[in-house]
Amino acid sequence: MPTKQAYTQSEIQDWLCCNLATALQVEAEEIDIQQPLEDYGLDSTQAMLLVTKTEKMLGFEVSPTLLWHYPNIAMLSQRLAEESAECGTGVTQTQAESTILKPETLDLSAEVVLEPAIRPPSQSFRFAGKVDNIFLTGGTGFLGAFIIHELLQQTSADIYCLVRADDINAGKQKLQNNLESYALWEEEYEPRIIPVLGDLSLPYLGISTEGFEMLAANVDSIYHSGAMLNYVYPYPALKAPNVLGTQEVLRMASLFKLKPVHYISSVAVFESSAYAGKLVKEDDDFQHWEGIFLGYSQTKWVGEKLVKLASDRGIPVTIHRPPLIAGDSRTGVCNTDDFINLVIKGCIQMGCFPDVDYMLDASPVDYVSKAIVYLSQQEDSIGKAFHLQHPQPEPLSHLVDWIGSVGFPVEKIPYEEWQARLINNLSSADNPLYTLRPFLLERWSDEQITIPDLYLQSRRPKISCEETLNALAGSGIVCPPLDSQLLMTYSAFLIQNGFLGVA
Repeated sequence: MPTKQAYTQSEIQDWLCCNLATALQVEAEEIDIQQPLEDYGLDSTQAMLLVTKTEKMLGFEVSPTLLWHYPNIAMLSQRLAEESAECGTGVTQTQAESTILKPETLDLSAEVVLEPAIRPPSQSFRFAGKVDNIFLTGGTGFLGAFIIHELLQQTSADIYCLVRADDINAGKQKLQNNLESYALWEEEYEPRIIPVLGDLSLPYLGISTEGFEMLAANVDSIYHSGAMLNYVYPYPALKAPNVLGTQEVLRMASLFKLKPVHYISSVAVFESSAYAGKLVKEDDDFQHWEGIFLGYSQTKWVGEKLVKLASDRGIPVTIHRPPLIAGDSRTGVCNTDDFINLVIKGCIQMGCFPDVDYMLDASPVDYVSKAIVYLSQQEDSIGKAFHLQHPQPEPLSHLVDWIGSVGFPVEKIPYEEWQARLINNLSSADNPLYTLRPFLLERWSDEQITIPDLYLQSRRPKISCEETLNALAGSGIVCPPLDSQLLMTYSAFLIQNGFLGVA
């Protein structure tokens, strides 16, 4: 850290406005210091870069969660000015950190409230093998693009895709650009992709009452893949899109005619320490939320509980729980902004990986999307949950050995040594770990554990996918092994698009 000096609130405020504008690629004059930071829609990487730059300028560590516990730039700059004054007068870092607002303890069970009016109409649900109209959220995301592609191939339905855009043409272009970025766009399917302007975080999904009711009356099934994925935002900042948005999807499912909801959840619902080392099956209930400290994971726990409540009321639901998702096993196409890819790239640039007990259970995105669409078309899947993590995970050490075997000079070193290099040796934002450093080093929850600690095998549940594999038997959908052929497919794509240098 640079030499500490006291900065005024005005100086910090101007600095934050300038750097937030840079991150969002807008003019500084467009930043409103009273507007909630969460409204700017920063992704995890942008948020971490802002934290890292702030630390460098102020000369002391800044908790990533601080950005959202002080809801706007005016309040945040005031808090950071107080912190700057304390550090400038010789207060130790430990003393200064003790004044930083820590996340309040949430009772997630109290958040599980589904509006009483959201319940099925009087008629009972009858499963239909063929559907004409599908409503889908999350179509501008990574998995969402592959679900669209699979639905276009496996059904003849029109797909109404919720999208944030200024107008219909912009929404259509946004969906097309996303499909093109993952090599999935096919011109012949263009008439069947219909943008619906809206926003997950708003009542009725940001759709007019008339438009919402029209969709509810005409769509035959719903795929809810949309969510704000941000590892820095606390629960309150993610509640509107991830929890209340799910409630609005369930409202649509129950309005006028009963429609099945295929909900894309996450294995993150089992991140409570209560499940550490325990076997978790698809039909196991998940009551424990204590120890889930990432805001995103908390919203997925509450969101899935809402879906369960809807199921108890008679709304037909299917739950799909993917893990972290890897690239396309056929083409290697992946989301290069994905947390795993950024960490792997950063470790290769550092020349070392931490020697830790991690298991790689990420499933290829094409396996996940094919499984979701196939299972959603099976009548006996209604009311069930499915686990889509890799059925044959491999130790992280195998990946590191393979990376070394293809020419990248990397070594495995003790975690403490790797962490020390992360703190002391990185000085350039060219390495993704430099940007992610505040997030990786932040200590969370009463246990004061870091994110790398969270993924140790001793803290992870053993997630069974036996029932899922049985349900997929005979479909031809098989998760490819994490072998050298798959790793070569992934690395070839990452090298060809310039994400990784040539070994």
